[in-house]
Amino acid sequence: MFNRFLMLSSAAAIAATLSLPALAQGAPQTLEMMKAVPASQTTGYRTSKVVGSTVYNDANVEVGTIDDLIVTPADKVTYAVLSIGGFLGIGTRLAVVPIDALEVKDKRMVMHGATKASLMALLPFSYAS
Repeated sequence: MFNRFLMLSSAAAIAATLSLPALAQGAPQTLEMMKAVPASQTTGYRTSKVVGSTVYNDANVEVGTIDDLIVTPADKVTYAVLSIGGFLGIGTRLAVVPIDALEVKDKRMVMHGATKASLMALLPFSYAS
């Protein structure tokens, strides 16, 4: 009889524990879900496809490669870091250009009026440590 009472009281205690909400330590957290609209996703470009892409000028001459993108705290891409010149990473120079200077044309990145010489004349860029 005592074993049955112990078993029933244990089952009641477990059921009561499982019915309580789970509480995390610290401040309560909330997660706001955002619904992605597929139509709006197809108008942009994935950074994985942009970074590393070759930049051409109007004459279809290669002038550099997109090394990185600079994103502001407001989640806006403002600048592109271009890798200019060099061979296999040796002698390569980095320069920053406004993202608006680049245009996607026929699935290629185009920078109107750019030459390797004009990009090399820009101030050199280096990443902060």
